[in-house]
Amino acid sequence: MPYQEVGTERLYYAQHADLEARHFVILIHGAGESHLIWPEALRNLSGAVVYALDLPGHGRSSGQGRSSIAAYAQVVVDWMSAVGLPRAVWVGHSMGGAIAQWAALHHPERVAALVLIATGARLRVSPEILEGLRKDFQRTVDRITEWAWGVSPPARWVENTRHLLLSTDPALVEGDYRACDAFDVMDRLGEIRVPTLVIGGTADRMTPIKYAEYLAAHIPGARLVRVEGAGHMVMLEQPEVVAAAIRDFLAGLG
Repeated sequence: MPYQEVGTERLYYAQHADLEARHFVILIHGAGESHLIWPEALRNLSGAVVYALDLPGHGRSSGQGRSSIAAYAQVVVDWMSAVGLPRAVWVGHSMGGAIAQWAALHHPERVAALVLIATGARLRVSPEILEGLRKDFQRTVDRITEWAWGVSPPARWVENTRHLLLSTDPALVEGDYRACDAFDVMDRLGEIRVPTLVIGGTADRMTPIKYAEYLAAHIPGARLVRVEGAGHMVMLEQPEVVAAAIRDFLAGLG
């Protein structure tokens, strides 16, 4: 499992290469998360070289979290340069989806295609969550965890993701959520000119399915996949469904 020096930071990424790979894929996690939120079905996509990256300060990566989606997108671009990866399919969950959208708008030469999972063109966060992350971190993480899942979530994953958030620096988690809160590209989606797959859970209470529908309606040529009964952690709740949708999408890219 490799690390890559990017400036003064050491960024961790898990890598899996299919022997018949035709595509390069970067998995970009959400707020306060790490590469561990990507299930094996997505990390081991057939026909692809898959990189699951820990953003600065997250998971096994050193450094500090960033205060904006734009800054996180620049991190991924700089990491790509450091590992010699000129262009890739950006797969982003929640905050990671915002990062991917920003990259498609501001670094289009780096983006071959987009897969946007449980995300939106605007990611407003309730003031109660923002204040709670600072004043009562554990109780607020419990609330986020409660809202993150759909119908009949796998208990092991619910506890694992709760533990992941609790083990992360509260200031970093708050910073991520504030970066999400400031993100808004609703009036720029028509400028995205790469093939795009949007995946949303019909039981998502954090980024409701209408967010995915808006993305699909306003990004030219975008395709929408609705995952019935899934919540915000759709790729953990129904990994094979999400992986199959992404495999089909990649196959269509040629």
